Amino acid sequence: MNIFLAGVSILVFSLSSIAVVSASNLSEVFQQVKQSVVVIQTVQKDVVAGSTKGSVTMEGLGSGVLISNGGMVLTAAHVVQTADEILVGFPNGESVPARVIGSEPAADVALLELAALPENPHPATLADSDTAQIGDEVFVVGAPLGLSYTLTVGHISARRLPNVNTIYSTFASVEFFQTDAAINLGNSGGPMFNMAGEVIGIVSQKASKTDGHEGLGFAVTSNMAKKLLLEEKSVWSGVYGYLLTGDMAKALNLPQSTGFLIQRVGRGSLAARAGIRAGTIPATINGVSLTVGGDIVLDVMGIPASSENHAKIKKAMSQLGLGGAITITILRDGKKMVLDTQRMLSP
Repeated sequence: MNIFLAGVSILVFSLSSIAVVSASNLSEVFQQVKQSVVVIQTVQKDVVAGSTKGSVTMEGLGSGVLISNGGMVLTAAHVVQTADEILVGFPNGESVPARVIGSEPAADVALLELAALPENPHPATLADSDTAQIGDEVFVVGAPLGLSYTLTVGHISARRLPNVNTIYSTFASVEFFQTDAAINLGNSGGPMFNMAGEVIGIVSQKASKTDGHEGLGFAVTSNMAKKLLLEEKSVWSGVYGYLLTGDMAKALNLPQSTGFLIQRVGRGSLAARAGIRAGTIPATINGVSLTVGGDIVLDVMGIPASSENHAKIKKAMSQLGLGGAITITILRDGKKMVLDTQRMLSP
């Protein structure tokens, strides 16, 4: 019996030692990667129901990760898509303005460029996310609820392949990691690390039936982010809108079956340079809360605006050289208009 108890004591001690070492390793890795994680603050104009000012200034908060010594930062598209101003904060308290140079709202990833480099930049390493396995331990660093540089730990619960078992139809063509690591407002755009301190995903969103902390967390895989923003050409349209189809399209008297109702436009974006106007009047149509009064995009480069044509539109725009004209057909005040702008990487 004494021998049995001694064996149990040795086993418990061994397990405790393993746990301590694991926690110690995670602490060390966190300290190494913390310098690459950034807090993103945004300012944008928005229309609020009941406001007498028409539009109001809204502040936003998200996270991101520095990926190059040249000042490139990865984040979530929904954090910066219609931002008028972007400020990127570092752990040493330094804040640097930034601009969007590429955005893929259909995948919820965006690429920022810093206006100036921070002192002693520490970019993170983007891993090959194909090597990650279900069950692997991961950790997320970000600013949930505004609490900067918070670490949460979990596992890869599932790999959601494009067009397979998609929870959000909006992101049907995107590969996600599902995780049980805690994700909250402010984590969006932050990095998901493997235990070697390499980025394997960019935090996108949480699916929950309540407003609480429980729910499923999702991160766009690093390979998907690299492909869309670093390997392929991407632009920043700077618009947030609502795709009108069926009865909604008929209710707004569209001359075709689909159209993209503009809700917001980011200052300095391609859409802003083309002169596209955002909505100005809050309204509810068929139970959907919208902002109407803005332009409705009918086609881009002659390709009708629809979810099925997103890839075609992106390809047509990417094949233009710098300075190539992009034509956009809109419906404004019931009349068709054609706008155009040049495809530029910078305003």
